[in-house]
Parts: sequence; C-alpha cells; structure tokens
Amino acid sequence: MTVTAVSPAISAPARLWSGFRSLPLAMRCGMAILALHVFVAMLGLLWTPYPYDAIGTGVGATGMSWQHPFGLDQLGRDVLSRVMYASHIVLYMGLLGTLFGMFFGTILGLLSALIGGWFDAILQRFFEAMISIPFLILGLIAISAAGPRLASNPTLIALVVGIVFLPRVARIARAAGLQVVTRDYVTAARLRGESYPAIVLQEVLPNCAGPLLVELALRAGYAPVLIGSFGFLGFGVRAPMPEWGLMLSENRDLIMITPITTIGPGLALATLVFGLNLFTDGLARYLDRAGLTTAR
Repeated sequence: MTVTAVSPAISAPARLWSGFRSLPLAMRCGMAILALHVFVAMLGLLWTPYPYDAIGTGVGATGMSWQHPFGLDQLGRDVLSRVMYASHIVLYMGLLGTLFGMFFGTILGLLSALIGGWFDAILQRFFEAMISIPFLILGLIAISAAGPRLASNPTLIALVVGIVFLPRVARIARAAGLQVVTRDYVTAARLRGESYPAIVLQEVLPNCAGPLLVELALRAGYAPVLIGSFGFLGFGVRAPMPEWGLMLSENRDLIMITPITTIGPGLALATLVFGLNLFTDGLARYLDRAGLTTAR
C-alpha cells in the first residue's frame, strides 16, 4: 500500500508574505515609505493635533516642543498639523496629475507609432516644442493662463502637472510602440479592419506595459517636486490651505530662528520622493528580472 504525502495548504497571508519577500529590497522599502505616507494622509483627513488653519495655538515662530513637535509658524499655527493635513492634498494632486499625463501621453504616443506618416510627424514636432520649454516654466505659463480664480485650485494644478508630463510620456510610449507595431499580430489586426483605438488598446498597449509602468512610477516621483515648486513660487494652492512647498515659502524667513518649521514640510516632501524613487528602482529591477522592461 502506497501512502501519498499531502503537503499542507499555504494560507493566503503566507503566500502574500512570500510574494512580498521575493520583491527587490528597494521596492519593499519604497512600498513601506509610501504606505506610511498614505496612512498619514488618511489620518490627517480625520484627525490632527490642532486645526490646520487655527491661528494662535501658541506663541508664533517658536521651536519644537512636546505640544508642537514641528514648532509654530509666524501666525502661531501648528506645523505638524499642517504637514499632516497637506499630505492628502499633495498625494491627490500628484496622483491625479501623473495619471492624467500617463493616460493621454500613452494613448497619443501609441497612436503616433501606429498611424505614422504626417500624423506622427506633426504630433512629434508639437511635443518637441513643448519639451523645449523647461517644465517649470511651462507649468507656470499654464497656471497663469487659467486666471486668478482657478490658479489655486488643486485639481487645476494636478492637470497642469499632467500637461507638463504628457509630451515626455508620449515620446516614451511612441518609442515602445515602434517596437510592437511591426509585429505579426498587429498586422493581422490591421487586416481584420480593426480601428486604430482598438488595435492600440488590445494589441499594442498590453505588449508595452513594462516600460510604461516604469515611466508611471518615475513620473509619480517627479510630481511632488513639481507641485512643491509651484507652491514655493506662489503658484500653487493658496493659504490657509497647506501644501509642503507653500509652507517652505511661508517659513523660509524663520529658517535661522526656528529651522524645524521648514524641516517638517521639507522632510515630508523628501521622504515621499525618496520612497517613490526607491519603488521605481525596485520596480525596474523586478520587471527586468521578469523580462518585461522591453516591448514584446
């Protein structure tokens, strides 16, 4: 009589943990930092030590204390509360802007690679003209063109970030698409009479997913810096709504008196960008290991 050994079933949490451990170290560290930022953003929406716009919670322009770990700004507002509340604003603008730029940039870039001819030539010259303008200048022009009423709207700022990213994403998508549009399955789709959007979505895009995922993560890392630059220059959200770049600008006069008031928002911005960069590096390594970093 033969006895067959039955291996114990692996639980779902164990499989998830095993899959997480198989990821590159940089990707795991980046995910941990990003999870912390998401937690702080969700917490900041529900609770902060003081209301983010409360004036006179203590003596203005004072350093760190048990009651105010990040100190107080010139108006006596608690900097920690403002950093926490600003987290969801920065994440919202960064995520929306990145997704907007990636969506339209990917579609236009892949269509350009598929259609070719005069459409590709005109579109690429237009994108080259946009790329020739420094991204910060291009963003400031777009915000200024919106007028004073809309200039400080977080959604508008996010869309401006997407517009700045769009031509750069389109160039990457086109380069990836050019490696795919000559394949047999694309030719077969053309012969079946499928429309250009259908070919892009069903045939080209799935085979360019690797490079585009890396580009998505890379642009997500650039977005907080660009948003912070707008805020620091006075073209972002307006006070009393907090945003890390705006807070750095508001507290820069205190940097020699109470440097903690600038260290707080600066540290928040730096750790978010650092986490996104770690995640991007780990994602690129993971996709390269899986053979997905090039268009198939």
